[in-house]
Amino acid sequence: MKYVVTGLLAGAAIVSGSTTSEAETLRLLTWGGYAPDAVIELFEQKYPDIDVEVTLSNNEEIVAKLRATGGSGFDLAQPSVSRIVAAQTEYGIYKPIDLSKIDTTVLQPNMMEAMEENAQIDGEIYSVPHVWGTQGLVADISKAPDVKGWSDLCDPKYKGRVSMRLKRALLLGMAFDMGKDPFAAYNDLAAYQAILDEVEPKLIACKENLKTYWTGAEDLSSLLLSGEVVLSDAWDSTAFKLYNQNPDIRFIPTRTGALAWIDTFTIPAKGEADDAAYKWINFMLQPEIITMVSESTGSIGAVKNSIELLPEGSRAAVKAAFDDEALANLKFMPSVPAGIEDLEGKVLNRIKAASN
Repeated sequence: MKYVVTGLLAGAAIVSGSTTSEAETLRLLTWGGYAPDAVIELFEQKYPDIDVEVTLSNNEEIVAKLRATGGSGFDLAQPSVSRIVAAQTEYGIYKPIDLSKIDTTVLQPNMMEAMEENAQIDGEIYSVPHVWGTQGLVADISKAPDVKGWSDLCDPKYKGRVSMRLKRALLLGMAFDMGKDPFAAYNDLAAYQAILDEVEPKLIACKENLKTYWTGAEDLSSLLLSGEVVLSDAWDSTAFKLYNQNPDIRFIPTRTGALAWIDTFTIPAKGEADDAAYKWINFMLQPEIITMVSESTGSIGAVKNSIELLPEGSRAAVKAAFDDEALANLKFMPSVPAGIEDLEGKVLNRIKAASN
């Protein structure tokens, strides 16, 4: 319980010689499902002097909220690793992580390597990994058995039975499938634009195959379960849930490698509860808690043996999608430099507006 002592009550406590304590509040800025009520309850049972206050958000809003306040208002945030370096370099909204306060031995080595590559500035790490997932393709293999890469979205034999989401992943995936390396061009806007200039006409031509663009996981799920669509780009978590309803619907990591994201734990620059934040991080990396979060979100924990920690249905779906080669071929999303989103937005708008 939280005891708030003010005014005369504080004076009375002093006079009487009694003691009071005020619980610390951990203000968490995170994604939906990452802090389930059951997990918060377990944490507060273990640490009764800490109250957890959750604000749901997404990458764009996390950066915007912290930018607007100079990194204050929250004590722990969960941006994707791709939103660390550029945001910190430009706005100074995070503080370095004290790795001595986190048991990093429980984390998968490649996840910490991704932090070293994509969340490090001047020798200091600004994030640690929490969960990860990928974007690739989803296909009903009973109707589209030979899908291997993003270009299959344009195969005429699937005309009228393809869906897509007009977002960055579609541009990146198609670029990789066309033999380009968009990540290598991220720091050269002219080079990145040249890649987009080749991807744009390809995706406009792909509209011949399009049944509809999807915007949310529920939209895509309905299309696939009804059979209206047999192939689409997708988040792996959506495909894993669908697998449990129809095992012919599979996630396809693609021949060029699934686009992998990592959502992190990052401490805002003016956070006021660092000790509570570190306690939350270590608590959330426990195997049983990772399983609870995976059940809530469909995402995979960044800890060792994380696939085995998935709920049974999700575990089967992941194993059906990923072999060791596919896991070794993940394309981790790097930090998004300034200017990239503007270029992508213009291309996506032109693709949307173009006639088939």
